[in-house]
Amino acid sequence: MKFCPKCGTRLELVHKKTEKSSKPMLVCPRCGYETEPGESYAIPLKKSIHKPQEKIAIISRREQELRTLPTIKIECPRCGNNLAYVWQVQTRSSDESSTQFFRCTKCGYTFREYG
Repeated sequence: MKFCPKCGTRLELVHKKTEKSSKPMLVCPRCGYETEPGESYAIPLKKSIHKPQEKIAIISRREQELRTLPTIKIECPRCGNNLAYVWQVQTRSSDESSTQFFRCTKCGYTFREYG
């Protein structure tokens, strides 16, 4: 967006017609100030370049065995164990309650409970 150097009004893009072609130029609607015809007034678009992930995190078996989730007393439907890890995920729309997931500490079976 450019403004008139004389009066400060926003300049408008017009095409000045000549015998052979039409050249774009900026004109002030208030005082009539004109820029030189033929300048490029296109707005350059910013291109976003997607960069693939350069590093991949590898989680070792020992780190996978770390259990940092909270636990709750609930019966596993597969093995009958009474202790499971618990976490919540918003699987439906935000005005509905979240889904509570459980993973048995003994057999690793994952089950859920809708709230």
